[in-house]
Amino acid sequence: MKLFQDILKEILMEEEVQVVFPNLKMSPSELVEMRCYMALRQIKKILEDDTLEDKECFAKIEEIVHIFEVMGSDCGTRHEF
Repeated sequence: MKLFQDILKEILMEEEVQVVFPNLKMSPSELVEMRCYMALRQIKKILEDDTLEDKECFAKIEEIVHIFEVMGSDCGTRHEF
């Protein structure tokens, strides 16, 4: 069986490959953008949580808040350190 796989692999390496997802409704760019948007929503939810106390992470939180501010989105009262 290994010989068969090796021969087949060698033959197929020379062939053009096309991957098709027939039920996919979004482009790859749209999929990535959606995933990034979901991550941003999760980060924003963390930043808006007034019950958290992360003094050790202040600088990182401040960087994230700044990114949202540049995009024109505030982070609620979480930024009021």
